[in-house]
This record gives sequence, structure tokens and C-alpha cells, in this order.
Amino acid sequence: MREFSLPALYEVPADGNLTDIVRRNAAQHPDVAVIGRKVDGSWQDVDAKTFLAEVRATAKGLVAAGVRPGDRVGLMSRTRYEWTLLDFAIWSAGAVTVPVYETSSAEQIQWILGDSGAVACLVELDAHAAAVESVRDRLPALAHVWQIDKGGVEELKSAGAEVTDQTLDERCAAAGADDPATIVYTSGTTGRPKGCVLTHRSFFAECGNVVERLKPLFRTGECSVLLFLPVAHVFGRLVEVAALMAPIKLGHAPDVKNLTDELASFRPTMILGVPRVFEKVYNSARAKAQAEGKGKIFDKAADTAIAYSRALDTSSGPSLGLRIKYKIFDKLVYSKLRAVLGGRGEYAISGGAPLGERLGHFFRGIGFTVLEGYGLTESCAATAFNPWDRQKIGTVGQPLPGSVVRIADDGEVLLHGEHLFSRYWNNEGATEEALADGWFHTGDIGTLDEDGYLRITGRKKEIIVTAGGKNVAPAVIEDRIRAHALVAECMVVGDGRPFVGALVTVDDEFLGRWAAEHGKPAGSTASSLRDDADLLAAIQSAVDDGNAAVSKAESVRKFRVLSSQFTEESGHLTPSLKLKRNVVAKDYADEIEAIYRG
Repeated sequence: MREFSLPALYEVPADGNLTDIVRRNAAQHPDVAVIGRKVDGSWQDVDAKTFLAEVRATAKGLVAAGVRPGDRVGLMSRTRYEWTLLDFAIWSAGAVTVPVYETSSAEQIQWILGDSGAVACLVELDAHAAAVESVRDRLPALAHVWQIDKGGVEELKSAGAEVTDQTLDERCAAAGADDPATIVYTSGTTGRPKGCVLTHRSFFAECGNVVERLKPLFRTGECSVLLFLPVAHVFGRLVEVAALMAPIKLGHAPDVKNLTDELASFRPTMILGVPRVFEKVYNSARAKAQAEGKGKIFDKAADTAIAYSRALDTSSGPSLGLRIKYKIFDKLVYSKLRAVLGGRGEYAISGGAPLGERLGHFFRGIGFTVLEGYGLTESCAATAFNPWDRQKIGTVGQPLPGSVVRIADDGEVLLHGEHLFSRYWNNEGATEEALADGWFHTGDIGTLDEDGYLRITGRKKEIIVTAGGKNVAPAVIEDRIRAHALVAECMVVGDGRPFVGALVTVDDEFLGRWAAEHGKPAGSTASSLRDDADLLAAIQSAVDDGNAAVSKAESVRKFRVLSSQFTEESGHLTPSLKLKRNVVAKDYADEIEAIYRG
């Protein structure tokens, strides 16, 4: 057993709640822009005093509608200004926010709103309103539904006009530090989602220590962050609350399809994302260079960036020759890539899955450091992250200051700290199982080095045991295979089988470009090319790269290219883009059998 901890850098208030943040900002930084809001295609600053006024006016509407202290209020919307406004308004009314992914099915909506006992729900689009309406007869506690795009916020402000400031002040003070701030339902990779109760204390401990440990990334009046992750996900909430706690300017981007344009116009100093975002940036840049006949130059520049980053971790640092090459490529390649990311950014924080060492070194090498972190809904997002000044690429960093990470005898990662959830809503059995002996049992397998840096090597429940008795952690090889531009998703299989295999889906965005470069018919699809020798050879190269990270017994011997995608809509991915392995295994049972046939 091994454990590591760091002293807290932030003193969690003995009492109080998250509404204290917006009141403090208005008092101490009244004219500082705390939010950048997109209006008619242009960014407009919202200063701290204006944001507080909007929060209070909206909260009064909730009070007028009969929302009481401790009541649960659903919030279903894309990532936009109103999400953050309504989150703080719900807290200001003394209530508890229950996020609902905007892509949720009617059945999922019914479960989350019904299990939480939500008395009201705010939705964004007509489709959201229709989905809630379709199950409303099965939600007896749901008294109100407001739609953002149909003037719901304005309706609340108007309805609350007669609520006094004194009444609202009493509501703002209703919740204590240990009262629930939100109930975030897990993605549900197995079984029904569980509602994680995160208290106001959880967010103070989490965000306060993140801001303090990453101080240069949270300079008030200088720094900004563009939030494009779903705010329904706990990682998105970390960004929201930490940005306002600092405070730094927070922007919202509802559609990642337009992310490049949003980054260029907002120009954040920091972004937060999942590995797939950074993989896409790299793969798109490389594909563009190849299409322009500059593929060899890009590859040399990439190799130089990686070598330069690796040299930074040595006692001697980059050699003179490497520094000269780096300066040349900085003008030709790296500066253009930084421009794609907004032009002002130096740091990103990545979570949700391993980024991969090569990509980590590439981004640091071009002058845009990606700090990997690790966390779960139950840990209020990041429970470990790489410090800005002592990054160890390939790890998920050190524990959140003020918390403890322990590796159990069987390799499971255990957590302790004020940032952890208090319980699963309406699920005492699951709570007792997860919080045994005061430690949260994550279900993840990992290791701690001598400096307290954590590496996650797999999921305890996802360990594959082959017929030969070999234990295989699928995440290691899947992440390496998925880094290839042609690969969208990969799922390793082989439990009880004679060897390890894999199901692979093809990235539609790159398939067309690849097909044209390799003389394939126009309009080629994954279905038409799944048995094509050239495509199989390209995927095999991705598999070979993945196999290089593991032993021979753990390596993928055979794979199947699928004609369809794993998506959230198909039911094969969670909203946070994690594989629902049991669903994939069931739906693609014939493909898995084909791997082992004969």
C-alpha cells in the first residue's frame, strides 16, 4: 500500500455557500469582466456587478414560483451563458441544481428528474421541452418548466419583481457548506446512473485548491478560459466555478463544430478539453500539411517539438542544434498551430482519458502545455493534476492539495478529502460500498511514483482475463490505437478468449481525405472500405503502435473494422465520450465472434 498527499493551499470556509463567490466578486472586482457573452455573433463583457444583478433577478423568479430551500431544479441546456447564470440563480434561491445532458433521451430525463424529485426544470431548445413534456405525466413533483429560447429567463425576472432583497438574502444564506449544491448523475457506463451529491464544501475544496495551485493560469484581469465542455459534466462545472472563484473571464461555446472560430474570436489564455480535442487538432494540422504537399516538413517539425520537450526534462536541456531547429519550425509551423488555438494560450488542462506521452510532448514542444489531470464525478472533477511548474508527461499529476491518494494492495486508487461527494442520492447501499472506511474506492487501477505522481493503468472492472490467464488493462492499448488519425474509437476484447482482439471504427472526417489520397472511389465510406487492403494496412499500423506499449500476451492479434460509429446517439458512448463496453459487446457480438472464428 502506498499513499501521497499535499497540504491544502486554500482554506475552505467553515460555512457559507457558492453564492458568496458572485457577491464577493461584485464587491471586490465590480468592473472586472467575469464573463464573455456571445450576442449576435460578437463577444460582450459582463462585469461582476452586472452578473450579480442578473443572478439575483433570476433567483427572485424561482422564489416567486415556489422553489424552496433544498428543492431540486433540473437544468438541461448546451454550454451557454444562461447555464452559468441559472446555476448561480438556483443556488441563490437556496435550491440544488440537477444537470441533465442536453442529449439525454426521454427515459434518461425521466430517471434523473424523477429520482432527484425535481420540482422545476429549465430547458434550452424545443426538442428539450418536448422530451420533458413526453414524460411529465410520470413526474408528479415537476411543477414548472421554463424554456431559455422561449424567454424563460426573462419570464423568471419578471415574475420575481415583487420579491424583496431581504427575502432573497435569506435564501442565499439558506444553504450551509455541507448542504448539497448539485446532484450530478454519473454517465452510466454500467446500469442506471447514480446521483452524486456534491456539497458547497466539495466545490470550495476542489476549485479553491485548483486555482491556488495553478495560480499563473488564473490571473484576474489577464486570463480567460473558453468553456466548450458540457456544463452538465462535472469537469465543465469545475471550469465554471473555478473561473468565477479566481475570477477570470469565462466564455461559453455551445457547438464544438465551430470551436476553431470560437477560439479565434474569444482568444482564451487557457482551454480545457478531453484528449480527443487535442488529437483532432494534431491530426487536422498534419492532414492539412499533407494536402498542401508539406507533410514531410510537418513531420520533421513534430519530431523536433517532441525532442525539444523531452530535452526539457533532462539536466542539460535542449542542445544548441535542437534550439536552432526549434526556432525555425516555430516560425514555420508552431506559431500557426498556436494561432488555431486562439493565439494567446499557453496552457490547457486535459481530463477524461489519457492523452498519450507523444502528444503531450508535442503540444508542450510547440509552446502550448497540456496539463493532464484525473478525476471522477464523485471527486468533484480533478482529484489529481499536473502542476504548471513541475509537469510529468505521461502521468495525471499529483493529488489535489488537501487530499490524499492511496494505492490499495490490489492496485485500486483510493481517495480521501473534502472535495469528495457526500453520498449517492437515494442509494445507501452504493454509498456504503463506494465510501468504505472513509475512503472512496474509484474502481481505477494505478500507481504512485516517489514524487506522488499518479498513473492510471486501467479500470478494475474492465480488466480482461484471457483464456491463458493473462490480465489485460484495455485502456493502455486503446488510447494508443485511437491516437491514429483514421481511428475514431477502439474497444479491446478478449475476456475468456485465446488472445486479445479489437473493434475499430473509422473517423469519417479523415476517411474522405485518406480515400482521395489513396485512389479510392469518391464517396467511399467505412462500410465500402472495411475490407480494403490499404485501409486495413493503415489500421494495422495504428494497432502496431498500440502493441508497442504492451507485452506480447497483451497485444492485439486481430481486429475488425466496423461499418458504423460508436456515438452517444447510438447508445455506445456516454455524454462524456466513455465507451459503454457492455452495450458495444452486446450489439457487436457477431463482429467479436468473427475475430475468433477459425
